[in-house]
Amino acid sequence: MAYSCIPQIPGCSCMIGSYKCSGNCSYTASPDLCSCNADTCSCLNDVINNPDKKENTTEKIMNLVEQIANMTGLMSTEAAENYLKIVDATQLTVSTSVSAEDENKLVNYGNTYLNAFENLVSALVVPTTNYTLQNIMLNNTEVTLLVVGINASEKQIPSVSTEKAQMEINLFEIAKNSPSGSASVGFISYNEMGNLLKPSFFKLSEDTVKTMMSNVISATLFKTTNTIPVSLTEPVNFTLKHLKEFNPSASLSCVYWNINEWIVDGCSVLKTNSNYTVCSCVHLSTFALIMQTSHPAEDDSLLELLNLVCVIVGLVFFSLALLSFALCQWSPGVNNVARINICISLLLAHLLFLLTQQFLSVIRPQQVLCAVISGLLHFLFLSGFVWMFIEAVMLFICVKNLSQISSKKREVLSSGFLCVIGYVVALFVVCVSAGLVPEGYGSEQCWIKLDKGFIWSFLGPVSVILALNTILFIKIFITLNSTLKKLNAEVSQMKQTKIMVFKTLAQCVVLGCPWILGFFINGSKVLEILFLILNSQQGTFIFLIYCVLNNQVRQQYRTFFRCLCCGRKPNNIETAPQNASIMFRK
Repeated sequence: MAYSCIPQIPGCSCMIGSYKCSGNCSYTASPDLCSCNADTCSCLNDVINNPDKKENTTEKIMNLVEQIANMTGLMSTEAAENYLKIVDATQLTVSTSVSAEDENKLVNYGNTYLNAFENLVSALVVPTTNYTLQNIMLNNTEVTLLVVGINASEKQIPSVSTEKAQMEINLFEIAKNSPSGSASVGFISYNEMGNLLKPSFFKLSEDTVKTMMSNVISATLFKTTNTIPVSLTEPVNFTLKHLKEFNPSASLSCVYWNINEWIVDGCSVLKTNSNYTVCSCVHLSTFALIMQTSHPAEDDSLLELLNLVCVIVGLVFFSLALLSFALCQWSPGVNNVARINICISLLLAHLLFLLTQQFLSVIRPQQVLCAVISGLLHFLFLSGFVWMFIEAVMLFICVKNLSQISSKKREVLSSGFLCVIGYVVALFVVCVSAGLVPEGYGSEQCWIKLDKGFIWSFLGPVSVILALNTILFIKIFITLNSTLKKLNAEVSQMKQTKIMVFKTLAQCVVLGCPWILGFFINGSKVLEILFLILNSQQGTFIFLIYCVLNNQVRQQYRTFFRCLCCGRKPNNIETAPQNASIMFRK
């Protein structure tokens, strides 16, 4: 189909549809649009395909886009669909070329695009007696057009949706109330429009960080007598898929574009979760979902350095403790299973977390890897707490049996059974959590996501373990005090026993206290530093209490260093008496 062309400059002509330009106007595709200057005639495709030319400026692209929007009344549906592709191709180029500080240009360009897309979609409307649903998937835009005719049945009318948004509108009722008995609605989802109509244009609160959480969408009734924004007899619901991680402590707002700003008038949030939000609006316009959060705390480089140094020191002492448990000779009455596994779990957890944060920029884009790492961290930290609880139980049993000094070795539970408890419990919690909320892993920091309360899959078991440990500690104090009063003061090892029992109690408290502080930090820099130091030095305290302050292990250290320095052959070390109280020896 060809339309008459209007000569603008001698030797240069411009027309919509099938057309010809003079010899000095080159173009790559048809139908196209020619723009005439004093000397040359250029086509929109030339501007798109040759962005490096000096004359192909952003302003020139926008002028041509505006020309397209103003000429939609002359277009066939075929030409309109082709122009949709052309305008869509310019969207990314323009949205990334305009400076964020140039607000006037952002607003003007955004409005020009909205006008062009809506006019082109309106040119696609073809009257029908029943209904038609057309979906056009472009590189940066998705268009869905629903036309309802006079003979359409309400049950037949399909839903209107795109890949990242869905609209619930009673178009049948609108058509029934229309003089023609028909109605049509266009639903457009823009991938790049958020770079032009930025969330900063939402002026409701100036002291918050605003994040665009959804694609910008437009919903418009075509060839229906209404005003803009279109007033409706009943609200329209929009389901908007989240583009970024949702912060449950943030504020979400359903907004619509009003000439030069985002406002909330007539729109509200019906429901939300980690993946999408449902907005309800009483009119049709251009909409988006904006999240507001408080300004993040300024980066504290000294705190980050302290954290790095403390974690590295803690990892070193975890390693030294494991080497001591593995290489030193221990009395048969001493059960180090829980301590060894505490060291293994927390060593791997702290090391993995440290490496993840150091290479977060590389790991974060790989969502599957990030989710796997967060699940593994969940398991390692949780198993560490389970082993802390086992250690507290074993200490309680040891104190209960303190009065029954015997030369026979008595073991309450086998090491294999303890290992099953220590790791299977944590694995069970992680598997159930992943099964119920599989999308709960893989936050921005590659840790557990905070929304939907999923963080309690970690905090819940930890809180229970800390509460049980506190009860056990109190019971241990009571039992120990009662036992020492009843025991014969002439028992030769009671003094040593008292010292080591309190030493062991102190170690168990340290294993729990740093995490208890985490519930009370609430912006306190002092508590944050204290939490950081104590939490990272669990390996240091284990090494000091059970290795350095253990007389038997200390003697082996001396022997080892003498051999290392003097080259002397080590003497055989005598094994300490095999009784239950040996684990308390200094």
